[in-house]
Amino acid sequence: MSHKVTLIPGDGTGPEICETALKVIEATGAKIDWEIENAGADIASEKGTPLPSSVLESIRRNKVALKGPLTTPIGMGFRSVNVAIRKELDLFACFRPCITYQGIRSKFEDINLVVIRENTEDLYAGIEFAKDSPESQEIIRLAESCGTGQLSQNKIAPHSAISIKSISEEASLRIVKFAFEYALTNSRRKVTAVSKANIMKTTDGLFLEASRKIAAEYSGKVEYEEKLIDNICMQLVQKPNNYDVLVLPNLYGDIASDLCAGLVGGLGMAPGANFGEDIAVFEAVHGSAPKYKGLNKVNPCALILSAKYMLEYLGETTAAFRLEKAVRSVVSERKKVTYDLGGYSGTKEMGEAIIDKLQAKSSGVKTIRSAPLKN
Repeated sequence: MSHKVTLIPGDGTGPEICETALKVIEATGAKIDWEIENAGADIASEKGTPLPSSVLESIRRNKVALKGPLTTPIGMGFRSVNVAIRKELDLFACFRPCITYQGIRSKFEDINLVVIRENTEDLYAGIEFAKDSPESQEIIRLAESCGTGQLSQNKIAPHSAISIKSISEEASLRIVKFAFEYALTNSRRKVTAVSKANIMKTTDGLFLEASRKIAAEYSGKVEYEEKLIDNICMQLVQKPNNYDVLVLPNLYGDIASDLCAGLVGGLGMAPGANFGEDIAVFEAVHGSAPKYKGLNKVNPCALILSAKYMLEYLGETTAAFRLEKAVRSVVSERKKVTYDLGGYSGTKEMGEAIIDKLQAKSSGVKTIRSAPLKN
């Protein structure tokens, strides 16, 4: 059976990583009919937008996409295409597994945790107003006019740029529900809700209230606990094995997922996915690394492992099993790995080593299943 999947090669190092990942996927024996769509900085000048409508139409039609990294300018230029895709397609759940592989340089062993991040709101959603804009001035006036309550205790300085942190009950309930369902389906023992509700009593307080409401529905099935974002960061670098599934609002989730990636070898070993009600986009956690473009240097494993979760989602469990087993074997041997893993091989050479393992006789290495099942 062939699966129709949208492929977004990305920019920077994206196209070369995608090229390697596609060869690895082909070597698993899975039949994928790729529909290629371009987005990002490289296509913006030609199309007049970094996110042509055809990209979203393709993903809506095929329901599944594999996306290479896309460049996001810092402090200027167009808004993040990654964020735009998530919001336009309502990909509310960001799934980022963090697993240690033998051969990875890390202070820890046997880490197998998952960060589940709300994708659509919070400060990271980018509702911002420039300093001295009519909108920011109106918000400042509103704060000054409040005679009572929390706003009146914390005036906003003139000429401030302002970001709005919005947390809704609906979005909070569905992301926590997603986390518990994932835990239950994948025999996970515990969900940890992360917030800063001791200070952000209204917004994070609502997220925590929603977490408790959902947790009550799974009482006796999945353990539940609560942590503050600052405390969980310390706990993760001291005792990461104490944690299993973390569920967080958007901004905290972005920060925590990179921290967790650092525990298991860095962003080169950090796969990810974004899920909506019936659409899934699989992508590496790392960015486009444009300074390495064309140098055949970047670790392809993050996107290759993202493809592993994509194959599971498509029901190609044997292909997914074989792909992860091959990655584990190459990484553990440390003969054909990229610079970030302490080796001297390039992107293509590491991909070829993984393909060689796929084409060799099965070694019986055990895989860890860690992907949401398709609804």
